Amino acid sequence: MSDRRAFRKTWLAHYSELLGAWRRRSHVDHDVEDAMHDAVLRILENGSVSADNPAAYLQRSTSNGLIDRHRREEKLPMVPLHELHESEHPLATGPESQVYSSQMVNDLRTVLDELPDICRQVYIYQRLEGSSHAEIASELGISRAMVEKHMNKALRHLSTRLQKYAP
Repeated sequence: MSDRRAFRKTWLAHYSELLGAWRRRSHVDHDVEDAMHDAVLRILENGSVSADNPAAYLQRSTSNGLIDRHRREEKLPMVPLHELHESEHPLATGPESQVYSSQMVNDLRTVLDELPDICRQVYIYQRLEGSSHAEIASELGISRAMVEKHMNKALRHLSTRLQKYAP
């Protein structure tokens, strides 16, 4: 059995156990699930699945992911739109905000063009057209897992390249 297949089997066997343990610690379910999925994708993409204890390796990778997520949120806090100053509001209509919005749209197009075609298509289908993972998988002839992988890759790229627009 390949390392990847063994890792998948281990991950599936320990998924509920690991998820439960992290939920008890974190109290934010979606962050825990996202961190676990990101850790699994990172491990599978990097080919670093030959750990002696895959469950412990996944546990550590998830922990690191949650810590990174927490640090990122501390640096870039989410602010509700109603709490923004008028000049910071994305729907402001002054000349400065129009230039800023135009630049942001141009940068988004540039960054989307940097993505591999399949990642760009998945992102556009899901975020701009509102398609589900199942619909995208059917349209592109790929599995739902690949849709998630391509979406995560696109989001990581966009997040990194469009950092300057984060509040």
